[in-house]
Amino acid sequence: MKQLTHTELLELDAQYCWHPFTQMQTAAPPLAVVRGENEFLFDALGNKYFDAVSSWWVNIHGHSNPVIAQAIAKQATELEHVMFAGVTHPTAALLAEKLIQHAPAPMAKVFYSDNGSTAIEVALKMAFQYWQNKGASDKKRIVALEGGYHGDTFGAMATGKSSGFYDPFASWLFSVDFIPTGGCACTEDDALAALDQLLAHSASEIAALVIEPLIQGARGMRFMRPAHVAELCKRCEAAGVLVIFDEVFTGFGRTGTLFAAEQVAQFGGQADIICISKGLTGGFMPMAATLTSQPVFDAFLSDQVSHALLHGHSYTANPLGCAAALASLALFDEESTWANIQRIEATHQRWLPTLACHPRIENPRVCGTVAAFELKSSHSQYGSSASQWIRQTFLELGIVVRPLGNTVYWVPPYCTAPETLENAYQTLMHVLQRWGSMNAPSPGSELF
Repeated sequence: MKQLTHTELLELDAQYCWHPFTQMQTAAPPLAVVRGENEFLFDALGNKYFDAVSSWWVNIHGHSNPVIAQAIAKQATELEHVMFAGVTHPTAALLAEKLIQHAPAPMAKVFYSDNGSTAIEVALKMAFQYWQNKGASDKKRIVALEGGYHGDTFGAMATGKSSGFYDPFASWLFSVDFIPTGGCACTEDDALAALDQLLAHSASEIAALVIEPLIQGARGMRFMRPAHVAELCKRCEAAGVLVIFDEVFTGFGRTGTLFAAEQVAQFGGQADIICISKGLTGGFMPMAATLTSQPVFDAFLSDQVSHALLHGHSYTANPLGCAAALASLALFDEESTWANIQRIEATHQRWLPTLACHPRIENPRVCGTVAAFELKSSHSQYGSSASQWIRQTFLELGIVVRPLGNTVYWVPPYCTAPETLENAYQTLMHVLQRWGSMNAPSPGSELF
């Protein structure tokens, strides 16, 4: 591949590339990254940056992790891809086994796809067709939590339209019943009451509840107690409504356990379907999976082809992605990975009192390796120049962040050295000192 200078890279990008969640007319030039190592990214000028958001939450073991890289390289010399319709291969079968072994009950089967949004689409189609196959064709409604975000394909957009990201497409989205999130103790009763009312009047029409367990990511790192999520699940189970957990972000250690569902299970709640992606391959390959229970799978078994789940992707169960995922899961079998996760959480917890008493911060919170807080500002809309100022200021100081409105958060790779995270918090204190001198905001260029 041709080696590009910093200027050449930015010129080519400006001429040909269209970036996601970005207003291209007003956006600043992108960071020109050419290399990654552990928790750091390096630009074309040799500058080093702490990837404090794990490159949109996907990188869990560090950039260019040699264990995962070597697994992909070895797989590439054996089998780079084969269709998964009517064909299987070792890495797909072994990964499915490992996922089910690691997943909480009652997961039993794995359906592979390409990304988090498609994992959600698969889950929705499973839920709708599950009831249709069982003769309950009236169960066509979906319940979701207010502010949830589940991806950018049309079914995923419908379940996340209350997040505010999808206004241009509102007229194309199917109707969804939204209930309050119950993100803090004072609103949990409202959320449960809203669900109770829906189930009392419409359970015979509701196919599934879709929920991001413990953390609503894109809407500002909103936290929920596992006991509350469990109560939502138990009510749905009693009413004959499937539960879909969107663990695209929360899976693979982010909340302190491999699956957030494990913490929900401690309070007696469980999902029928779990969607995973992002950390699945350690940040190396685009891949996703939808895990489901045996009863859901059994509902598709029939002599009639029309009862099958007629869904698929060209790169379903790609061997390179499966090899990366197997290597990533193997790293979770090492005590050092969990020690790192616990150390990151401990550092977050140690800084909580400092954040809590800071005059420019409100609602600091921690869940596993995720720490978040809001900046006190009247300019909190997504894409405001306030969030852009924060992002650019941190970048100048060697840290990659991507605020969600006025929510700033850390989601570091698990290999992050203690001094790197400590420096990030010290840098935060420095940035907050400069916060008051920011100019009045104007329309911004980026979201999410």
